[in-house]
Amino acid sequence: MPQKTAPKQEEPKVAAPIALVIEKKPGEEVVQEVIQTTVVEAPQGVKTEKTFDKEAWQPKTILGSKVKTGEVNHIDQILDAGYPILEASIVDALLPNMESDLLAIGQSKGKFGGGKKSIWRQVQKKTAEGNKPSFAALVIIGNKDGYLGMGYGKARETLPAREKAVRKAKLNMIKVQRGCGSWECGCGGNHSIACKIVAKCGSVIVELLPAPKGTGLAMEKEVSKILAMAGIKDVYSHTYGQTRTKLNHVKAVFEALRLLSQVKQTKKTHAVATSHE
Repeated sequence: MPQKTAPKQEEPKVAAPIALVIEKKPGEEVVQEVIQTTVVEAPQGVKTEKTFDKEAWQPKTILGSKVKTGEVNHIDQILDAGYPILEASIVDALLPNMESDLLAIGQSKGKFGGGKKSIWRQVQKKTAEGNKPSFAALVIIGNKDGYLGMGYGKARETLPAREKAVRKAKLNMIKVQRGCGSWECGCGGNHSIACKIVAKCGSVIVELLPAPKGTGLAMEKEVSKILAMAGIKDVYSHTYGQTRTKLNHVKAVFEALRLLSQVKQTKKTHAVATSHE
């Protein structure tokens, strides 16, 4: 019988060498060195990270066209006016240094109902054809300097769910008002929040209180990622209700940060905003 041979792997393409000329001046003499460099292209089928190209971007909304032409050159012009962001590319153009993170809102399968935390929340639909699984992901994005977004995406596969969540997070951007409202510190910096804030989602009630420098984020690990992405370093917190429902817990914290932008601050008083919707 003829022996089967393994398929040959495609080798990465190597572009033509490029000559780089470097001039050095040891003393008065000028010495030129020519260094041969090559550019290696990724093999076929391998995806590389895509960078946002503002020139190739074709906006679909009036706000997007204003961003591309330079009429709107800062994200505060959009958030302060309350304009809805309908294109994710608007955030890519105005906030290029954004970071993203997936929160563990699910649980992997394990014996006796137990399992490790997972970034994918999996559910199944019972049909006549069988079980149809779907996955959900919760993504937070921010620049660690007062801008934050959160999105929830669902799909039949994991990667489309993550991409959908990232896109929704860019459409749900908020500006977090930071400060130093702790009487123990009073430095006037932006390491904490300016006042006490209370928010609710489902049965979960979250209270965020200002804290002095060096305290850290005194709260649950996954929830602390939200405040760290917004640039907050020191906070006290109290939580009530079914905090094991991680999705409601996360949404309550995000709602509390959103309410901070609606509180009018003065130098002598600190207001308290509450939300029990």
